[in-house]
Order: sequence, then C-alpha cells, then structure tokens
Amino acid sequence: MTDPRASAERLLALEADNARLRRLLDEAGMPDSLRHGMRNTMAMMRTIMHRSAESVTDVESYVAHLDGRFGAVMRVQAATDAFGDANLHTLISDELMFHLVREGEQATIAGPRVRLRPRAALVMALALHELTSNAVEHGSLALPQGRVSATWAVGDAETGPPILTLGWAETGGSGIREPARRGFGTDVLEDMLAYDLGAQVRLAYAPDGLRCTIRLPLTDRIGRRLSEDPEVAWDDEVR
Repeated sequence: MTDPRASAERLLALEADNARLRRLLDEAGMPDSLRHGMRNTMAMMRTIMHRSAESVTDVESYVAHLDGRFGAVMRVQAATDAFGDANLHTLISDELMFHLVREGEQATIAGPRVRLRPRAALVMALALHELTSNAVEHGSLALPQGRVSATWAVGDAETGPPILTLGWAETGGSGIREPARRGFGTDVLEDMLAYDLGAQVRLAYAPDGLRCTIRLPLTDRIGRRLSEDPEVAWDDEVR
C-alpha cells in the first residue's frame, strides 16, 4: 500500500528539483522554445537518475535500468522533435518493439487516434517503458505464452475535458505477485503520472499478469484525439 506521506514528500522533492532547473535555464538566457524543450528533457533525466538510485541493488542493474529509461526518453524526444507531438499508438508499439515484442504476435494495440504533447509524451513513454520492461523481466512476457493488450478510449466527462483511459493487461503469466518493495516503476505510475498529467492509476496483480488502468484528462497541454476521418485527420496533423 502506498504511504501518502512518502508520496507527498517525493512530489515535493520533484517540484523543488524542477524549480531549480527552471531557474538555471532562465538564467542562461536561452530562447523560449529551446529552453522549454531542454527543461522537460533535463528534468526527466534528473528525476530518472535520482529516483533510480533510490531503489538500486547493484551497479550493474542500475546502469542497465538507467540505460533503458534514458533510451525510452530519447526515442520519444526524437519523435516529438520531428513532429511536434507524439502518436500514442506509436509510443506503445515502439516501446514493445524495443523489447522484441511484436504487435499482432505477443501484443494487441488498439484505440482511437490520439496525439500527446511533448511533456505528456515523455511521461507516458517512461510509464510504458516501466510496464514493458517489468512484463519482460518479471511478468507474463517472461514466458513464451505471455501476451499483453494495450487498449484505450476517449470519453466525454460530465464537466471538463475528455478523459483518456488506457488499459494495460498481461495474460499468460504464472504466479504474478505484488512486489515486496516499492521500485522506480511504481513511483512513475503512481506519482509521476499524477504529478505531471493529473492521472489516476489503478494497479492489480492478477495471477496471470499485471493489470494497469490509467485515466487522465485530455487537456490542451496533454494532447488531443484526432478525427477518424482520414481527410480531417490529415489536415489536422499538418497544420
């Protein structure tokens, strides 16, 4: 069970780190667009380094996990640099393919066309990396019969922006249990998604695999759903 006091302390420490980084970049006098992009990426890198070190057991695993997490950030950074925002389907499929999990074989990916703003894409990419690497190392994808389904929908809220609901469901595992100690992946899913995106996350450790549900408001700063009409969607993307 998550300790509310510990979660609050982690969020305060993260906010203080981000404030110091903003101050340093402001003092450097960089252009606004470049400063904003660098601030997002550097803040994420600093968070990954410090939070990964908190749960380290040995240098080798620390380096391996750090490399994987940095790789996830750099992949989405390259995509958002090229297109301005990121396609949710691509974020998921790229992360799975990096771990040699192919859509249509061990993975099912389905949902409406959603594009995420750069900061939201960074946070979501890191969450997807933690889900995928955990499934490959400890969950259902560690077994030949293991499968994962990543599906999402966008629904209207009674008040406020539409709600994006992303479901991650693993099957085919064996004896899956909740970890005895809280790690970086749980921090990302339960703290970082809430802090950066206002998300609500539910984790369930079924015997055959992890179930994770992420609900977040699809505000202008987070992302948007594109029309399913190809002509409208194309016009919307190229503007």
